[in-house]
Amino acid sequence: MSEQTEQNPSGVVIVGAGMAGVQTAVALREQGFTGPVTLLGAEPHQPYDRPPLSKAVLLGKAEDSAFDVDFEGLGIGLRLGTEVTGLRAAERELDTEAGPVPYEVLVLATGAVPLTLPGTEGVPGVHLLRTLDDAARLRPVLAEAPRTVVVGAGWIGAEFATAAREAGCEVTVVEAADRVLAGALPAEVAAPMARWYEEAGAELITGAKVAGTEEGRVLLADGRALPAGAVVVGIGARPATGWLAGTGVELGPDGSVTADAYLRTSLPGVYAVGDCASFPSARYGTRLLVHHWDNALQGPRAVAANILAGEPVQVYDPVPYFWSEQFGRFVQYAGHHAAADTLLRRGDPAGPTWSVCWLRDGVLVAVLAVGRPRDLAQGRKLIETGARVDPAKVADPAVPLKSAPL
Repeated sequence: MSEQTEQNPSGVVIVGAGMAGVQTAVALREQGFTGPVTLLGAEPHQPYDRPPLSKAVLLGKAEDSAFDVDFEGLGIGLRLGTEVTGLRAAERELDTEAGPVPYEVLVLATGAVPLTLPGTEGVPGVHLLRTLDDAARLRPVLAEAPRTVVVGAGWIGAEFATAAREAGCEVTVVEAADRVLAGALPAEVAAPMARWYEEAGAELITGAKVAGTEEGRVLLADGRALPAGAVVVGIGARPATGWLAGTGVELGPDGSVTADAYLRTSLPGVYAVGDCASFPSARYGTRLLVHHWDNALQGPRAVAANILAGEPVQVYDPVPYFWSEQFGRFVQYAGHHAAADTLLRRGDPAGPTWSVCWLRDGVLVAVLAVGRPRDLAQGRKLIETGARVDPAKVADPAVPLKSAPL
């Protein structure tokens, strides 16, 4: 053990106390790292999980969603309420309001920040939902069941709308694109999902840009004014990397840290993981930026292994996965369909359960499952193995996907 201690870096500092940061710290300990580990979190709260914010916490079914991690027992130093403002690579130091923090190895796990709607800053009744404090502010508002306008019909907008309907609010969802999930799924796949809004009693307005917000109403570009006791904005997020400008950490056009296949950044001894980092996928032949929980869970294991070894030993090339609970449905997605050449349906999209599979050169590359968890689980394994499949079997909802390989 002492020999291993001497080989290990003497100090790993992790910036960001969300899922990716916490899991990196935990993975380091699980894999045998014995040196100092420090976790810096900008928020004052104990590190917490984000998915419950739009569900249990928002609806008052849980007070918080703190991670069940014994940081003290694991010897992980927590410095909460510590916002990092700069990085000086030559000195291997971080700048914070409380003074410099030295590091030997640095992990960037700062996550993402929600996109704001121009002109809404300071307008009463306009909410984002990214932090525990956001949920605490919005929960009593929804409890009063006001007429609510949700801006954005993506994954998070649908979850907002679901929670607001469950709270008893009248809900109108406004989407600038001409359809729901425009940035995530092809029109033919997303079309059936638009009906879910109506079935849930929410009004959906597509092709409508928000021109402005005033207290009590949302103004659309076509002149309409929507009454709104509350406005919830869910139009996406961007990597929280603005503070890295000029530090020598290479950033992509989307603002993400351009990590390599081992999740190393352009600076020696600096890694990046989770929502703030993109990585090259050999599986898909492109660079991926994955803003989902599973990426923040899986990536830290590779980072920890590479830090522990002191050299690149573990490539990070996952099959991206996420889920969304909306309008009484459990929606799951695995893979990356952008370069697919064949789309196959399993089941009737007008029904309660169905799936969509994407193939490329006869190989399954992505699957979307609505209420068909076995399709997701079996499809994900097929994507991982890269096996060629029989399209006829894939398109038959009565045939298990695990039986589809040729």
